[in-house]
Amino acid sequence: MSQSRYDHLRQLGHEASLPASPDAAVLEKVPNPQPGSQYLVRFTCPEFTALCPITGQPDFAHLVIDYVPRDWLVESKSLKLYLGAFRNHGAFHEDCTLAVAQRLIGELAPIWLRIGGYWYPRGGMPIDVFFQSGAPPEGLWLPDQGVAPYRGRG
Repeated sequence: MSQSRYDHLRQLGHEASLPASPDAAVLEKVPNPQPGSQYLVRFTCPEFTALCPITGQPDFAHLVIDYVPRDWLVESKSLKLYLGAFRNHGAFHEDCTLAVAQRLIGELAPIWLRIGGYWYPRGGMPIDVFFQSGAPPEGLWLPDQGVAPYRGRG
């Protein structure tokens, strides 16, 4: 692939600061090098952090994002910066998890996407949030997300 296909990237290979908010984050994408192949891409973020919108206390989650690309792949450094931008963002677990899914769908228009938000306990109770954009494509190898039910996750 020619370098010019990647000239639009402003974060990968450059110094990039953590965005002030998820809305300010720029998600970059690259062309799918195998657009005719059905395959699964998985990103795991075991140290996702956001703030409780009421108390301001930190909330922690283990996110697992699976998607089947169509024309685009999300560039991983930009995804890392986007997810990091939630660190100072106040939102409930459900809102954070769905916001990530909706943003990726809006940017990439994947064939299929699912996200598992495995949140560590607040008030003694974990809140897990799951979303998928529809039924997975037929014949897709879909591994388990690999996060055990809560028993002191770690």
